[in-house]
Amino acid sequence: MAEKQVLIHNKSDRPDNVIQKENDIFLACKELEKDMPSFMRGFFVYLKGNVLPSTRLAYLHDIKFFLQYLINETGLTVAEEPSKIKLEEFQDIQAVDVNMFIDYCRRYQVETEKNIYMFENTNKTLARKKSSVSVLFKYLYRDGLLEKNITDGFDPIRVPKPGEKEIKALQDDEVMIMLDAVTSGNGLTDKERSYWEKTKLRDKAILILFLTYGLRLSELQQLNITSFNFGRGEFKIYRKRGKESIMPLNKSATSVLKDYIYNERPSDDKISDEHKDALFLSLQLKRMTERQIRELVKKYTSIALKTTRRAGYSPHKLRATAATSLIGRGNSIFDVAALLDHEQVTTTQLYARQKANVKRDLVKDMEWEEERKEK
Repeated sequence: MAEKQVLIHNKSDRPDNVIQKENDIFLACKELEKDMPSFMRGFFVYLKGNVLPSTRLAYLHDIKFFLQYLINETGLTVAEEPSKIKLEEFQDIQAVDVNMFIDYCRRYQVETEKNIYMFENTNKTLARKKSSVSVLFKYLYRDGLLEKNITDGFDPIRVPKPGEKEIKALQDDEVMIMLDAVTSGNGLTDKERSYWEKTKLRDKAILILFLTYGLRLSELQQLNITSFNFGRGEFKIYRKRGKESIMPLNKSATSVLKDYIYNERPSDDKISDEHKDALFLSLQLKRMTERQIRELVKKYTSIALKTTRRAGYSPHKLRATAATSLIGRGNSIFDVAALLDHEQVTTTQLYARQKANVKRDLVKDMEWEEERKEK
């Protein structure tokens, strides 16, 4: 039997692609829940009503991985698949068992028919996995399914506090190098230039939007043609938790967007109905994926940084670039927090502490080797 097509009957003012993305996450969560024990059903309802859809999906992935670990790496269950694990077996799990799981997650391998894949996780990822499992055990204890709360015995995982990690962002001169690269093709390989010839206006518009507004990757990827009202000089984006935000268009953003839309973007008659409203299209005339946008940003930032493509910056670091540049120009951290949709102004203050070029200024007169050569 052919798989049924999901049709959106949208009566809200939110665009279909935003509704579709939320539905994709919802369906992915439902599929994961099918593979888990039935005694967790109450927990699934709890997650659905208390965390963001993307967080719910991440928690479910972590918990399924934990259940698979119990089957493959321990003698804590006789089940051969996660859905068959019994509550009685879960009641025998101790804090030390979870600590062993977190330690296992630091580095493990997955073997397929052709390859053996090595996975290594940072403390930040380990902390999220620990949080996912902790939420599960706390809920089961609170709901009376477990006799004791074992989460107090989970080992702490130290992650860098806000401000401990140096914020990675482009300096203003590096931004100019990057924009020159996307404008002229400088720094691109011959193969990259062949694609650039077809997408340079699109690529520049993407970079300018990231740099000007500090958009999140998901916010930019979901933009539509109908998101923009050039007559009123504004566009609409959809934030986390379903929030809508109206952003003003400045001259640079307006110029690069119109240049792309009117001089490079394919005409509607060449685009399928599903992708007709998408702002940024791939060469296959489909809405660009988050992965495609991420690779695009890494490519151009690597040219600015004079490093490899793999070492280029992510879109989130262009968000940091926007924040540090705005604050460096004397704007209020409260205004910058509002633009970037920071829930806590303390997040924005982290960028205020990142004084541009301060380290360069400190060492510029300490050229020991150059002085030695001169003498």
